[in-house]
Amino acid sequence: MEREDGEQQPRTSSFPPSPSSSPVVSFREEEQVMSEVHLGCPPNHSGPHVSHFPISLPPRHDNSTSRRHTDAVEDISVSTSTKFDLDEDGDLILTRRKKSPSHHLVLTIQHNITSSIPRVGLQVWRAELVLADFVLRVMSMSSDFDEVVALELGAGTGLVGILLARVAKTVFITDHGDEVLENCEKNVNLNAEIFHGKASVHVRELDWKDSWPPQEARTSPSKGRYSWTQSEIEELKKTSLLLAADVIYSDDLTDAFFSILEKLMSDNPEKVLYLALEKRYNFALDDLDVVANGYSHFRSYLITGEDDAGCKQLDSASEPFFVGEQIDLRCIPCYVRDYNRGNDVEIWKIKLNHRALF
Repeated sequence: MEREDGEQQPRTSSFPPSPSSSPVVSFREEEQVMSEVHLGCPPNHSGPHVSHFPISLPPRHDNSTSRRHTDAVEDISVSTSTKFDLDEDGDLILTRRKKSPSHHLVLTIQHNITSSIPRVGLQVWRAELVLADFVLRVMSMSSDFDEVVALELGAGTGLVGILLARVAKTVFITDHGDEVLENCEKNVNLNAEIFHGKASVHVRELDWKDSWPPQEARTSPSKGRYSWTQSEIEELKKTSLLLAADVIYSDDLTDAFFSILEKLMSDNPEKVLYLALEKRYNFALDDLDVVANGYSHFRSYLITGEDDAGCKQLDSASEPFFVGEQIDLRCIPCYVRDYNRGNDVEIWKIKLNHRALF
């Protein structure tokens, strides 16, 4: 990472503090933790900071085969009615189409450099940037995310939802706690020109331990700033795409996450979640080894294709409620520039296990 003045930003410890590339969990809730993503942050700065994340936008797909064919041959085809120009040596002068310039985008994100564990949503985390790369890849290769109603869970700074709003119909960016939500709303406003007129974006409170669906706001606007309206709740039911990044680091939180996920998906088994996470390791006395217990707990909620093929025998009572498929990150270019993807980040495509519904 580089600071805005061009000097190299010192490498900092990850959440939780880590040796080399393998984060090791050892923390208390009141302890301050720090992400490794500090683009343009001055050293020894503890409060909110505004960073500018440069993004190389991939070219958008074209659904029209005939249009693609026309464009492909346009550079070399010449109409029979074209008047030819010759140079002084009698050679043909051809005017070639100029290549489209590469497109760039800059996201402006306000975030903290450090935070306590309950306020980690104020920081930008590596898995969030990897998920942003994935969303940009899908947006460039297909129309799968076009005009969808999408819900981002544990959105933190809202970076991924803001990018998705470039093509979606409606995006609900959700998290818990006024401080995180206020910061997220600030980022939506800072980047409004990116999706202006393209999508409706709502920053809303969503506590995974509360009842579902969320309750309609019955308080004054000042007290219910991030509450849901009845029309938003109805729109939320049309959600087909769910996104989440770096929400797996506490077993209690993981349990709450999958509890709300089951409620979100039960009304439409075709809903899909794309979840980015970073494995985090701790020394376990029971194992006398460094293990990723949080990751293991997350995996216990999933059945994979290998499990389904018979590698794991499960009865109907114990069969996981969700099917998971790991995305090959080698196929996902780094569109977000100037960050280190690392070796411990994964993206999972998660859907309901249809067999567990019966």
